Amino acid sequence: MRTQIVAGNWKMNKNLEETEALLSELSAKLPDTHAEVIVAPTFINLAQSQRSLQSSTIKVAAQNMHFAENGAYTGEISADMLLNIHVDTVILGHSERRSLFGETDDLLAKKVKTALEKEMTIIFCFGEELEDRKSENHFSVVESQLKNALFNLDARAWKSIVLAYEPVWAIGTGETASPEQAQEMHSFIRKTIAEAYNESVAESVSILYGGSVKPANASDIFSKPDVDGGLIGGASLKADDFIAIIKAI
Repeated sequence: MRTQIVAGNWKMNKNLEETEALLSELSAKLPDTHAEVIVAPTFINLAQSQRSLQSSTIKVAAQNMHFAENGAYTGEISADMLLNIHVDTVILGHSERRSLFGETDDLLAKKVKTALEKEMTIIFCFGEELEDRKSENHFSVVESQLKNALFNLDARAWKSIVLAYEPVWAIGTGETASPEQAQEMHSFIRKTIAEAYNESVAESVSILYGGSVKPANASDIFSKPDVDGGLIGGASLKADDFIAIIKAI
């Protein structure tokens, strides 16, 4: 049985007071759920978030990390720094990191390697641009992103990897892939993993959908057999919306 996950990526939003208020509201309203619930606040609020959620089942994740253990990397955060504050889950490869900060498949492969060596859980993001979808190259783009960053790994490493398919054209645009489009791509991803490894690996990895999931469409998207939850952006910044999405899984 694959783990179902609802993860909120808060991006560059919420100061400390706003973060504490949202976490308090989420903890108070969190329903009984079989899904794993994760939030990813900004770096400067990770330690306090971890403390605030000590008695909650909500987990804390980082939005990024560097591949080096330490050194002259101004502004960067290492895996050991995250682990030191008991954050053992990290989002890697988000489309905004790729497009705005030039993160390549090769760089992400280094980050993945480090995170696995440190026994962290990785939420690995990937997905096609609008031009790729229009030119019907979306499957090959997704396959390439997966192969370049992940397919050099031992099969055992996949126990620590969660995939998050995010069609870039549906992030922050109000556009959303239809449930059928999401299922089609998730099924393709699982098939691609099975061909590279085996059916057991493919069937055990959780694949999240990340692209403007809202309370209104969450149930339809989550109902698809190969969709194991969501990586939620804007809707995770509002407690009632995020709770409604959690209830939809």
